[in-house]
Amino acid sequence: MRAVVYRGPHEVAVEQVDDPRLEAPTDVVVRITSTAICGSDLHMYEGRTGAEPGIVFGHENLGIVEEVGSGVAGIRQGDRVCMPFNVACGFCATCLAGDTAFCLTVNPGFAGGAYGYVSMGPYRGGQAEYLRVPFADFNCLRLPPGTEHEDDFAMLADIFPTGYHATQLAEVSPGETVAVFGAGPVGLMAAYSALIRGAARVFVVDRVPSRLQLAQQIGATPVDFSQGSAVDQIKDQTDGVGTDQGIDAVGYQATVAQGEEQPAVVLNDLVQTVRPTGTLGVVGLYLPQDPGAPDEDAAQGHLLFTVGKFFEKGLRMGTGQANVKAYNRQLRDMIIAGRARPSFVVSQQLPLDDAPDAYERFDRREEGYSKVVLKPGQAA
Repeated sequence: MRAVVYRGPHEVAVEQVDDPRLEAPTDVVVRITSTAICGSDLHMYEGRTGAEPGIVFGHENLGIVEEVGSGVAGIRQGDRVCMPFNVACGFCATCLAGDTAFCLTVNPGFAGGAYGYVSMGPYRGGQAEYLRVPFADFNCLRLPPGTEHEDDFAMLADIFPTGYHATQLAEVSPGETVAVFGAGPVGLMAAYSALIRGAARVFVVDRVPSRLQLAQQIGATPVDFSQGSAVDQIKDQTDGVGTDQGIDAVGYQATVAQGEEQPAVVLNDLVQTVRPTGTLGVVGLYLPQDPGAPDEDAAQGHLLFTVGKFFEKGLRMGTGQANVKAYNRQLRDMIIAGRARPSFVVSQQLPLDDAPDAYERFDRREEGYSKVVLKPGQAA
Protein backbone atom coordinates (compact mmCIF):
# COMPACT_ATOMS: atom_id res chain seq x y z
CA MET A 1 0.00 0.00 0.00
CA ARG A 2 1.00 3.66 -0.32
CA ALA A 3 1.85 5.61 2.81
CA VAL A 4 3.47 8.88 3.93
CA VAL A 5 6.93 7.99 5.24
CA TYR A 6 9.28 10.26 7.21
CA ARG A 7 12.70 10.46 5.56
CA GLY A 8 14.44 13.15 7.63
CA PRO A 9 14.01 16.78 8.65
CA HIS A 10 11.64 18.55 6.23
CA GLU A 11 11.30 15.46 4.05
CA VAL A 12 8.44 13.01 3.70
CA ALA A 13 7.68 10.76 0.75
CA VAL A 14 4.75 8.65 -0.42
CA GLU A 15 6.13 5.13 -0.69
CA GLN A 16 5.02 1.53 -0.95
CA VAL A 17 5.01 -0.23 2.43
CA ASP A 18 3.69 -3.60 3.60
CA ASP A 19 -0.07 -3.86 3.94
CA PRO A 20 -1.27 -4.05 7.54
CA ARG A 21 -2.65 -7.38 8.75
CA LEU A 22 -4.55 -8.68 11.73
CA GLU A 23 -1.97 -9.35 14.45
CA ALA A 24 -4.34 -10.17 17.30
CA PRO A 25 -7.95 -11.39 17.54
CA THR A 26 -8.99 -7.95 18.82
CA ASP A 27 -7.64 -6.11 15.73
CA VAL A 28 -9.42 -4.70 12.71
CA VAL A 29 -7.99 -3.31 9.48
CA VAL A 30 -9.53 -0.06 8.27
CA ARG A 31 -9.47 1.33 4.73
CA ILE A 32 -8.66 5.00 5.26
CA THR A 33 -10.98 7.50 3.59
CA SER A 34 -9.74 10.65 5.40
CA THR A 35 -6.53 11.32 7.32
CA ALA A 36 -5.39 14.76 8.44
CA ILE A 37 -2.00 16.38 8.83
CA CYS A 38 -1.63 17.61 12.40
CA GLY A 39 0.46 20.41 13.82
CA SER A 40 2.01 17.77 16.08
CA ASP A 41 3.30 16.02 12.96
CA LEU A 42 5.34 19.14 12.19
CA HIS A 43 7.48 18.64 15.29
CA MET A 44 8.69 15.36 13.77
CA TYR A 45 8.75 16.77 10.23
CA GLU A 46 11.06 19.60 11.34
CA GLY A 47 13.45 17.22 13.11
CA ARG A 48 12.49 18.50 16.56
CA THR A 49 11.95 15.04 18.06
CA GLY A 50 13.84 11.77 18.20
CA ALA A 51 11.88 10.40 15.22
CA GLU A 52 13.89 8.06 13.01
CA PRO A 53 13.42 7.78 9.24
CA GLY A 54 10.87 5.17 8.24
CA ILE A 55 7.96 6.19 10.47
CA VAL A 56 4.60 6.19 8.70
CA PHE A 57 2.89 9.38 9.85
CA GLY A 58 -0.77 9.95 10.64
CA HIS A 59 -2.79 9.89 13.87
CA GLU A 60 -6.04 11.55 12.67
CA ASN A 61 -7.78 8.72 10.87
CA LEU A 62 -11.25 7.80 9.60
CA GLY A 63 -12.35 5.01 7.31
CA ILE A 64 -14.26 1.79 6.60
CA VAL A 65 -13.60 -1.49 8.40
CA GLU A 66 -12.32 -4.07 5.90
CA GLU A 67 -11.14 -6.98 8.08
CA VAL A 68 -12.27 -8.00 11.57
CA GLY A 69 -10.44 -10.18 14.08
CA SER A 70 -12.18 -13.17 15.63
CA GLY A 71 -12.17 -11.52 19.08
CA VAL A 72 -13.93 -8.32 18.02
CA ALA A 73 -17.49 -8.16 19.31
CA GLY A 74 -19.04 -4.81 18.41
CA ILE A 75 -17.39 -3.68 15.17
CA ARG A 76 -18.39 -5.16 11.84
CA GLN A 77 -16.96 -5.22 8.34
CA GLY A 78 -18.28 -2.18 6.49
CA ASP A 79 -18.64 0.01 9.59
CA ARG A 80 -17.57 3.61 9.18
CA VAL A 81 -15.28 4.46 12.10
CA CYS A 82 -13.02 7.18 13.46
CA MET A 83 -10.07 6.29 15.67
CA PRO A 84 -8.85 8.42 18.58
CA PHE A 85 -5.19 9.28 18.13
CA ASN A 86 -4.69 7.56 21.52
CA VAL A 87 -4.15 3.84 21.16
CA ALA A 88 -5.56 2.38 24.38
CA CYS A 89 -6.43 -1.03 25.82
CA GLY A 90 -9.57 -0.15 27.76
CA PHE A 91 -8.76 -2.30 30.80
CA CYS A 92 -5.64 -0.92 32.55
CA ALA A 93 -5.91 1.34 35.61
CA THR A 94 -5.66 4.60 33.69
CA CYS A 95 -8.08 3.51 30.96
CA LEU A 96 -10.61 2.44 33.59
CA ALA A 97 -10.24 5.88 35.16
CA GLY A 98 -11.00 7.46 31.76
CA ASP A 99 -7.42 8.63 31.16
CA THR A 100 -6.98 6.79 27.87
CA ALA A 101 -4.16 9.08 26.70
CA PHE A 102 -2.02 7.45 29.40
CA CYS A 103 -2.74 3.77 28.77
CA LEU A 104 -0.28 1.50 30.61
CA THR A 105 -0.67 -1.51 28.29
CA VAL A 106 -0.10 -0.50 24.68
CA ASN A 107 3.40 0.97 24.98
CA PRO A 108 5.38 -0.76 27.77
CA GLY A 109 7.55 1.61 29.78
CA PHE A 110 5.62 4.66 28.62
CA ALA A 111 2.21 6.00 29.64
CA GLY A 112 0.32 6.28 26.37
CA GLY A 113 0.37 5.16 22.76
CA ALA A 114 -0.54 6.72 19.42
CA TYR A 115 -0.54 5.98 15.71
CA GLY A 116 2.50 7.09 13.73
CA TYR A 117 4.26 9.08 16.44
CA VAL A 118 7.76 8.93 17.91
CA SER A 119 8.02 7.14 21.30
CA MET A 120 4.31 6.31 21.22
CA GLY A 121 4.62 2.62 20.44
CA PRO A 122 4.92 0.39 17.36
CA TYR A 123 1.70 1.58 15.74
CA ARG A 124 1.99 2.61 12.11
CA GLY A 125 0.20 5.83 11.18
CA GLY A 126 -2.84 6.21 9.00
CA GLN A 127 -1.59 8.62 6.34
CA ALA A 128 -1.87 5.55 4.20
CA GLU A 129 -4.39 3.43 2.37
CA TYR A 130 -4.99 1.07 5.31
CA LEU A 131 -4.49 1.02 9.09
CA ARG A 132 -4.39 -1.73 11.70
CA VAL A 133 -6.42 -0.80 14.79
CA PRO A 134 -5.67 -2.77 17.98
CA PHE A 135 -8.30 -3.31 20.71
CA ALA A 136 -10.79 -2.31 18.04
CA ASP A 137 -13.95 -2.54 20.15
CA PHE A 138 -12.49 0.11 22.43
CA ASN A 139 -10.64 2.25 19.89
CA CYS A 140 -13.18 2.52 17.05
CA LEU A 141 -15.90 5.17 17.25
CA ARG A 142 -18.80 4.10 15.04
CA LEU A 143 -20.21 6.75 12.72
CA PRO A 144 -23.35 6.93 10.59
CA PRO A 145 -22.88 5.18 7.24
CA GLY A 146 -22.28 7.16 4.08
CA THR A 147 -20.09 10.18 3.52
CA GLU A 148 -22.00 12.96 5.30
CA HIS A 149 -19.94 15.07 7.74
CA GLU A 150 -16.74 13.34 6.54
CA ASP A 151 -14.41 16.25 7.34
CA ASP A 152 -16.27 17.07 10.57
CA PHE A 153 -15.91 13.49 11.77
CA ALA A 154 -12.22 13.43 10.79
CA MET A 155 -11.67 16.18 13.36
CA LEU A 156 -12.90 13.78 16.08
CA ALA A 157 -9.65 11.80 15.95
CA ASP A 158 -7.65 14.57 17.62
CA ILE A 159 -8.09 18.30 17.26
CA PHE A 160 -11.75 18.73 18.23
CA PRO A 161 -11.46 16.58 21.38
CA THR A 162 -8.06 18.13 22.11
CA GLY A 163 -9.48 21.63 21.84
CA TYR A 164 -12.39 20.62 24.05
CA HIS A 165 -9.96 18.99 26.50
CA ALA A 166 -8.12 22.32 26.74
CA THR A 167 -11.33 23.99 27.89
CA GLN A 168 -11.92 21.18 30.37
CA LEU A 169 -8.40 21.59 31.79
CA ALA A 170 -8.96 25.36 31.98
CA GLU A 171 -12.35 24.82 33.65
CA VAL A 172 -14.15 27.14 31.22
CA SER A 173 -17.67 27.98 32.39
CA PRO A 174 -20.51 29.99 30.85
CA GLY A 175 -20.06 33.75 30.93
CA GLU A 176 -16.28 33.65 31.38
CA THR A 177 -13.49 35.25 29.37
CA VAL A 178 -10.79 33.04 27.87
CA ALA A 179 -7.41 33.71 26.24
CA VAL A 180 -6.25 31.10 23.73
CA PHE A 181 -2.63 31.42 22.63
CA GLY A 182 -2.13 29.84 19.22
CA ALA A 183 -4.57 29.90 16.29
CA GLY A 184 -3.45 26.70 14.64
CA PRO A 185 -6.07 23.96 14.27
CA VAL A 186 -5.97 22.99 17.96
CA GLY A 187 -6.10 26.61 19.13
CA LEU A 188 -9.06 27.28 16.86
CA MET A 189 -10.80 24.16 18.20
CA ALA A 190 -10.10 25.33 21.77
CA ALA A 191 -11.65 28.73 20.99
CA TYR A 192 -14.60 27.04 19.28
CA SER A 193 -15.06 24.71 22.25
CA ALA A 194 -14.92 27.62 24.71
CA LEU A 195 -17.72 29.30 22.78
CA ILE A 196 -19.71 26.04 22.73
CA ARG A 197 -19.31 25.91 26.51
CA GLY A 198 -20.78 29.39 26.80
CA ALA A 199 -17.73 31.63 27.23
CA ALA A 200 -18.75 35.28 26.98
CA ARG A 201 -15.60 36.35 25.18
CA VAL A 202 -12.67 34.44 23.71
CA PHE A 203 -9.40 36.10 22.68
CA VAL A 204 -7.21 34.21 20.19
CA VAL A 205 -3.54 35.16 19.95
CA ASP A 206 -1.45 34.56 16.82
CA ARG A 207 0.35 36.50 14.12
CA VAL A 208 -0.77 34.65 10.97
CA PRO A 209 -3.54 36.76 9.36
CA SER A 210 -5.47 33.87 7.82
CA ARG A 211 -5.63 32.07 11.16
CA LEU A 212 -6.78 35.19 12.98
CA GLN A 213 -9.46 35.64 10.33
CA LEU A 214 -10.79 32.15 11.05
CA ALA A 215 -10.87 32.98 14.76
CA GLN A 216 -12.90 36.09 14.03
CA GLN A 217 -15.29 34.14 11.80
CA ILE A 218 -16.31 31.86 14.69
CA GLY A 219 -16.93 34.82 17.01
CA ALA A 220 -13.60 35.09 18.81
CA THR A 221 -11.58 38.28 19.20
CA PRO A 222 -8.28 38.08 17.26
CA VAL A 223 -5.11 39.41 18.89
CA ASP A 224 -2.06 39.88 16.64
CA PHE A 225 1.01 39.69 18.87
CA SER A 226 3.21 41.07 16.10
CA GLN A 227 1.41 44.39 16.64
CA GLY A 228 2.32 44.63 20.32
CA SER A 229 2.20 42.69 23.59
CA ALA A 230 -0.70 40.23 23.58
CA VAL A 231 -0.90 40.57 27.36
CA ASP A 232 -1.34 44.33 27.10
CA GLN A 233 -3.84 44.08 24.24
CA ILE A 234 -6.03 41.65 26.19
CA LYS A 235 -5.81 43.61 29.44
CA ASP A 236 -6.74 46.79 27.58
CA GLN A 237 -9.94 45.00 26.47
CA THR A 238 -10.76 43.56 29.92
CA ASP A 239 -10.51 46.74 32.03
CA GLY A 240 -6.99 45.79 33.09
CA VAL A 241 -8.14 42.60 34.82
CA GLY A 242 -7.17 39.94 32.28
CA THR A 243 -9.17 36.85 31.42
CA ASP A 244 -10.78 34.30 33.70
CA GLN A 245 -9.00 31.37 32.07
CA GLY A 246 -6.19 30.75 29.59
CA ILE A 247 -5.17 28.04 27.11
CA ASP A 248 -1.75 27.21 25.66
CA ALA A 249 -2.23 25.67 22.21
CA VAL A 250 1.34 26.42 21.07
CA GLY A 251 3.84 24.42 23.11
CA TYR A 252 7.61 24.30 23.17
CA GLN A 253 8.28 25.86 19.76
CA ALA A 254 6.76 29.20 20.79
CA THR A 255 8.31 32.39 19.40
CA VAL A 256 8.25 36.08 20.19
CA ALA A 257 7.10 38.63 17.61
CA GLN A 258 10.61 39.03 16.18
CA GLY A 259 10.72 35.31 15.40
CA GLU A 260 13.13 34.24 18.13
CA GLU A 261 12.17 30.95 19.73
CA GLN A 262 11.48 31.17 23.47
CA PRO A 263 9.99 27.86 24.64
CA ALA A 264 8.30 29.21 27.80
CA VAL A 265 7.00 32.51 26.41
CA VAL A 266 3.38 31.39 26.03
CA LEU A 267 3.25 29.88 29.52
CA ASN A 268 4.68 33.08 30.97
CA ASP A 269 2.35 35.30 28.94
CA LEU A 270 -0.61 33.30 30.23
CA VAL A 271 0.54 33.81 33.82
CA GLN A 272 0.43 37.56 33.12
CA THR A 273 -2.85 37.42 31.16
CA VAL A 274 -5.07 35.35 33.45
CA ARG A 275 -6.56 37.04 36.52
CA PRO A 276 -5.72 35.83 40.06
CA THR A 277 -7.13 32.36 40.89
CA GLY A 278 -7.77 31.58 37.21
CA THR A 279 -6.88 28.32 35.50
CA LEU A 280 -4.51 27.45 32.64
CA GLY A 281 -5.19 24.56 30.27
CA VAL A 282 -2.02 23.42 28.50
CA VAL A 283 -2.42 21.16 25.46
CA GLY A 284 0.47 22.61 23.44
CA LEU A 285 3.18 19.96 23.24
CA TYR A 286 6.16 20.00 25.61
CA LEU A 287 8.88 17.34 25.42
CA PRO A 288 11.56 16.08 27.83
CA GLN A 289 14.11 16.22 25.00
CA ASP A 290 14.30 18.65 22.07
CA PRO A 291 17.23 18.14 19.68
CA GLY A 292 16.62 21.55 18.06
CA ALA A 293 16.20 23.58 21.24
CA PRO A 294 17.63 27.13 21.44
CA ASP A 295 19.69 26.33 24.58
CA GLU A 296 20.96 23.38 26.62
CA ASP A 297 18.30 23.63 29.33
CA ALA A 298 15.44 23.64 26.82
CA ALA A 299 17.04 20.64 25.09
CA GLN A 300 16.31 18.70 28.29
CA GLY A 301 12.83 20.13 28.72
CA HIS A 302 13.93 22.59 31.44
CA LEU A 303 12.18 25.90 30.87
CA LEU A 304 12.39 29.21 32.73
CA PHE A 305 8.81 29.45 34.02
CA THR A 306 7.65 32.35 36.21
CA VAL A 307 6.45 30.08 38.99
CA GLY A 308 6.71 32.89 41.56
CA LYS A 309 4.03 34.98 39.86
CA PHE A 310 2.04 31.82 39.13
CA PHE A 311 2.02 31.02 42.85
CA GLU A 312 1.42 34.62 43.92
CA LYS A 313 -1.74 34.81 41.79
CA GLY A 314 -3.07 31.49 43.04
CA LEU A 315 -3.31 30.14 39.50
CA ARG A 316 -3.96 26.50 38.67
CA MET A 317 -2.75 24.50 35.67
CA GLY A 318 -3.95 21.37 33.91
CA THR A 319 -1.72 19.72 31.31
CA GLY A 320 -1.42 16.71 29.05
CA GLN A 321 -2.71 15.06 25.93
CA ALA A 322 -6.43 14.67 25.43
CA ASN A 323 -8.27 11.56 26.53
CA VAL A 324 -10.16 11.53 23.24
CA LYS A 325 -12.67 8.86 24.28
CA ALA A 326 -13.88 11.11 27.11
CA TYR A 327 -15.31 13.48 24.51
CA ASN A 328 -15.59 11.95 21.04
CA ARG A 329 -19.05 10.37 21.37
CA GLN A 330 -20.65 13.56 22.65
CA LEU A 331 -18.87 15.68 20.04
CA ARG A 332 -19.92 13.23 17.30
CA ASP A 333 -23.52 13.60 18.39
CA MET A 334 -23.22 17.41 18.39
CA ILE A 335 -22.02 17.22 14.78
CA ILE A 336 -24.91 14.95 13.80
CA ALA A 337 -27.39 17.29 15.51
CA GLY A 338 -25.96 20.32 13.68
CA ARG A 339 -24.66 21.89 16.90
CA ALA A 340 -20.99 21.76 15.88
CA ARG A 341 -19.12 22.05 12.59
CA PRO A 342 -15.40 21.64 13.32
CA SER A 343 -14.61 21.28 9.62
CA PHE A 344 -14.53 25.08 9.37
CA VAL A 345 -10.75 24.72 9.85
CA VAL A 346 -10.34 22.42 6.83
CA SER A 347 -8.83 24.33 3.93
CA GLN A 348 -7.52 21.56 1.67
CA GLN A 349 -8.72 18.12 0.61
CA LEU A 350 -5.87 16.47 -1.27
CA PRO A 351 -4.90 13.05 -2.61
CA LEU A 352 -2.31 11.14 -0.60
CA ASP A 353 0.33 11.72 -3.28
CA ASP A 354 0.21 15.46 -2.57
CA ALA A 355 1.33 14.97 1.05
CA PRO A 356 4.98 16.09 0.62
CA ASP A 357 3.92 19.42 -0.88
CA ALA A 358 1.15 19.83 1.70
CA TYR A 359 3.59 19.27 4.57
CA GLU A 360 5.91 21.92 3.20
CA ARG A 361 3.12 24.47 2.79
CA PHE A 362 1.52 23.72 6.16
CA ASP A 363 4.91 24.01 7.85
CA ARG A 364 5.31 27.50 6.34
CA ARG A 365 1.87 28.47 7.70
CA GLU A 366 0.95 29.32 4.13
CA GLU A 367 -2.45 30.87 3.58
CA GLY A 368 -4.97 28.26 2.54
CA TYR A 369 -3.26 25.51 4.54
CA SER A 370 -4.90 25.91 7.94
CA LYS A 371 -5.84 22.22 7.95
CA VAL A 372 -5.13 19.59 5.31
CA VAL A 373 -7.18 16.40 4.97
CA LEU A 374 -5.63 13.72 2.79
CA LYS A 375 -7.93 11.40 0.83
CA PRO A 376 -6.07 8.14 0.01
CA GLY A 377 -8.79 7.05 -2.39
CA GLN A 378 -8.71 10.31 -4.37
CA ALA A 379 -6.80 10.34 -7.65
CA ALA A 380 -3.85 12.71 -7.92
